Amino acid sequence: MSPTNSDLVPLVYAIATMDTKGEELNFVAEQLKSQGLSVATIDVGTLDPPSIEPSITRDVVAGCNPNTDALRCEDRGQAIEAMSDALQTFLSNEHRSGRVAGVIGLGGTGGTALICPAMAALPIGVPKVMVSTVGGGDVSAFVGGSDIVMFPSIVDVAGLNQVSTKILSNAAHALAGMVSIPSPTTKVRPAIGMTMFGVTTTCATAVRVALEAEGLDPLVFHATGTGGRAMDKLVESKLIRGVLDITTTEVADEVVGGIFPAGPSRFDAIIESEVPYVMSLGAVDMVNFRARSTVPEKFKDRLLHVHNPQITLMRTTPDENREIARWIAEKVNRSTAEVAILIPEKGVSALDAPGQPFFDLEADEALFSELERCIDTTPKRTVRRLPYHINDPEFAKALTGTFRSMWIQSQDGSA
Repeated sequence: MSPTNSDLVPLVYAIATMDTKGEELNFVAEQLKSQGLSVATIDVGTLDPPSIEPSITRDVVAGCNPNTDALRCEDRGQAIEAMSDALQTFLSNEHRSGRVAGVIGLGGTGGTALICPAMAALPIGVPKVMVSTVGGGDVSAFVGGSDIVMFPSIVDVAGLNQVSTKILSNAAHALAGMVSIPSPTTKVRPAIGMTMFGVTTTCATAVRVALEAEGLDPLVFHATGTGGRAMDKLVESKLIRGVLDITTTEVADEVVGGIFPAGPSRFDAIIESEVPYVMSLGAVDMVNFRARSTVPEKFKDRLLHVHNPQITLMRTTPDENREIARWIAEKVNRSTAEVAILIPEKGVSALDAPGQPFFDLEADEALFSELERCIDTTPKRTVRRLPYHINDPEFAKALTGTFRSMWIQSQDGSA
């Protein structure tokens, strides 16, 4: 059954494939109810009948996908994808109606792949918890740029035992806390997105402090792939009203094959939103890998720098930098609103400075020249070289000043 439209009490939605995880989901629902929350269980199974009757049946959810009936798919992968799309539509509709207080899901790899996209489609700030058998590994493919909290299930989500009951109870009570305890109220200031890496911290910190002094609310994202995606998602949600993309290193990983790419849609949401946008080339001198032993064989003879036991950095070459410049230019050339790219001629990271391991004037010049060649400059789309290192105070002032002018102009235009 489905909740009636007249019942406007916000619900916590507890989701699982209830043919195999009905008992476990029912246990989670009871834990949530014990904290005074209203709960609806959702069955997203596509095989056998549910072991426990859900609040919302799989037929109701599957009906939200007008293209593919998940319950008629013979292929399991297709069924999971169709049900995931249906669940996303269902939860999004419920959220627009003001009915979603929070969401918790249980699953193995299939259930995690099914439920997480629907959670990720909900706005940042809506409480989301996923108890998953893959929760202790690399969950970037499931979480992306969202704020899903992943709970490693430790044991499989298969029966109630002394381990699973503890994990499921902890997860339920964590969600109950998120739902029940209001977030602290803060003075609302216009949010500005910023990107930073450890090797551009000096620059980003100076810019952040300057923006705060001007009454703005800078949100700093670590440029590790998920950071860029999270910033793009907030821009798309109209929660970020301007961007200082100081550290675009994720492009290097996207182009060359590192572990921190933000994906092929990086920059798209920012450009399409037409928010004030200032870009630089922070940490584009490096591609990221995990421990040195994990560096692909084809890169073993390259210039490598062990950043810490878990992260190894590889210096980009002139040819790679030209490709990176072309990738950026292809995106920026789509812009119709004002975009400013500032180039720090004396180095793009703390490692790209005289005496440091990645200092390479030839590689930098290949990046800068190709970018200038490929960008179709207009009065609104500009590229400017500055005789500073990215971490010089003068470069931070130039970034801030450029953004300030664009911000003021955008506010005058919206007045």
